Amino acid sequence: MNRTEAHHTEAPAEGPPANRALAHFEELRPRLFGVAYGILGSVAEAEDVVQDAWIRLQRTDVDEIEDLTGWLVTTTSRLALDVLRAARTRREAYVGPWLPEPVETAPDPADSVSLADSMSWAMLVVLETLSPAERAAFVLHDVFGLSFDEVGTALGRTPAACRKLASRAREHVEQRQPRFDVDPKAHRAVVEAFSEATRSGDLDGLLGLLDPDAVLTSDGGGLVRAARNPIRGADKVARFLVGVSGKYADRSHRPITINGSPALVTVGGGIVDGVIALGIEDGRITTVDYLRNPQKFAGLRITRAEQ
Repeated sequence: MNRTEAHHTEAPAEGPPANRALAHFEELRPRLFGVAYGILGSVAEAEDVVQDAWIRLQRTDVDEIEDLTGWLVTTTSRLALDVLRAARTRREAYVGPWLPEPVETAPDPADSVSLADSMSWAMLVVLETLSPAERAAFVLHDVFGLSFDEVGTALGRTPAACRKLASRAREHVEQRQPRFDVDPKAHRAVVEAFSEATRSGDLDGLLGLLDPDAVLTSDGGGLVRAARNPIRGADKVARFLVGVSGKYADRSHRPITINGSPALVTVGGGIVDGVIALGIEDGRITTVDYLRNPQKFAGLRITRAEQ
């Protein structure tokens, strides 16, 4: 896992304090979004948290802040953790499985948002299984490189307590994440083969791509048709996908990169109506995450596409 540095060079000291604060905030905004997104797994909620952090900064005497970067990261983290705790209750009542919101990134990781290599789709899915405190401690320390003293300040806990939280989270993540890194070209080739087999209704082709214990998770949020429970086993997953393909023959697939990995969007009537992310180990597809809730497409650059 690549660790993303949490600190930026201070903004130039010229100009009124309010202007300096704005310049520094705008410079740090992508990193603040990354922190909030890592904690929340929601693009819209992360953007709201970053905006709330800016509003709080405007209401604060900037001259009294010794470390503006630290203040912004801490404030963003606390706000995100509060939102996550409240969101957990709502997610328990969510219709069907809940998947994170994807962020579209550039095909070349060197051109992607800084969160792409550290906030992979597989990582986000695993983070959903952690407690809010464990997730925040892990994201702040293991992903963004904050010291445990800084994490403790952000979470209102002792550094020792945060070390334990991050350790438990790290152990859980290492157990649940795929054991093998997939070369982007190999990943893209599997995605393309999956797309062709799915669109053509090739049951045998899908069975050749899927791991015997593959799991498909479909997130519709009660707003669109989706499987209410995870589908387990290669045969059941393949038959489900072929069935969906037969019902929606007018849909096409378009390649996309989400959170640094090749994926697909499904397009019907010129409108993006789904995102498919594949988990791959040893060349076989182990997980198919099919995001259909239209409220979770905020991280895509476009929601309309050519057929």
